[in-house]
Amino acid sequence: MSDLVAVVLAGGRATRFGSDKLSAMLGDAPLLFHAIRAARAAPVAKVIVVARPGLAIGEWAGAPPVEVVRLDSTALSETLKAGIAAAGSAEGAFVFLGDMPRIPHAVAGRLARAIGPAYAAMPRHAGRPGHPVLLSARAFPEIATLTGDEGAGRLLRRRADIVLEDCDDPAIHFDVDSPEDLASARNLARDAPSSASGPG
Repeated sequence: MSDLVAVVLAGGRATRFGSDKLSAMLGDAPLLFHAIRAARAAPVAKVIVVARPGLAIGEWAGAPPVEVVRLDSTALSETLKAGIAAAGSAEGAFVFLGDMPRIPHAVAGRLARAIGPAYAAMPRHAGRPGHPVLLSARAFPEIATLTGDEGAGRLLRRRADIVLEDCDDPAIHFDVDSPEDLASARNLARDAPSSASGPG
């Protein structure tokens, strides 16, 4: 696939965290910015961030450009549908989660090379699929049918044409739900170039 976009889902309210989780600092940047950096490292034409109103995104210079879609909904399905709708006629879309800050930057390129004609591609560590998920355009119409607080998992679990790319980094499973998780994130290795683009 050559015409790909990345979608970063950042629409939740972080009730378990107790405060504005995606704006909490992790190293040199807010938590969400690490997910955006991973998305920008993917082989994509643009990055789409679906965010709740009021969530600070910042200014991002350079390529690929970052497009922000505002959505006042906490339902995961609505956030995902908004991102996929914004993907338009792309051949596929990577789905990143805003609270997963340590996604190895090399993973997305491996998924793009591996997917071929499959419905989707996912990294796998220790037998478990993780993120990001690369959805082919064939998945887009079914994404539009999702409801409530469900992502693409139900659709993917019932299909046999999913490519699973083995990954040796457990960070493809790591998300931040609590302040303790945020502390743990500082100790996880990240396969990210030191020159990764950041907010301008």
